[in-house]
Amino acid sequence: MDSFELNKILGAILATCLIVLVTSFAAQAVFTPKPLDKPGFEIAVKEVSKGGPAEAAAPSEPIEKLLQTASVEKGSAAAKKCAACHTFEKGGPNRVGPNLFGIVGEPRGEGRGFNFSAAMKAKGGTWTFDDLNKFLANPKGFIPGTAMGFAGIPKDSERADVIAYLNSLSDHPQPLPTAQK
Repeated sequence: MDSFELNKILGAILATCLIVLVTSFAAQAVFTPKPLDKPGFEIAVKEVSKGGPAEAAAPSEPIEKLLQTASVEKGSAAAKKCAACHTFEKGGPNRVGPNLFGIVGEPRGEGRGFNFSAAMKAKGGTWTFDDLNKFLANPKGFIPGTAMGFAGIPKDSERADVIAYLNSLSDHPQPLPTAQK
C-alpha cells in the first residue's frame, strides 16, 4: 500500500468524524431540551393528617337513609370505575382486587381466592352496609394500610347507589336497612 492510499483512508476517517461532529452540534442547536421549572411529575394525593393514624371521614348522612333512595342502575354505571380492578359477575376472576359478587354480608379479608393485604385481614368482621359506606368514602381512612389505591367516592348518593348495586349482585341479597327516625 502506498502513502497516497493511506492518505485517502485517513482522510475518509477524518471526514467521517467531522461530519458526525457537525451533525451533533446541529442537532443540539435544533433540539435543545427546555429545562423544567420543577423536577418530576406532581401526583394528586389526599393529604393525611400528621397527628396520628388516618381516620375515616364521617359520611354526612347515615347509609340507612341514603339507601332508601339509592338506584341499582345508577350504581351499576358508577361502579364502572371499579371495573378496572374488580369483576362483578358470579364466579368472575380476581384482578388487582377481588371479585365483588356477593360481597355484602361476607367476611372481610378472607376467601374469594384472593390474597388480601395484612391490614384487611387484621380488620376482620363482615361487610355491612355501614362498613361499605365508610370504606368506599375513604378506603385508607377506614382500613389504614389497605392495598386498595382508590381515593374513595366522596358523593354520598353515588356511594349509596354503588352499595345498592353491590347488594343486588348476590344469590341472596341482604334486606336494605330502614332509616332510624
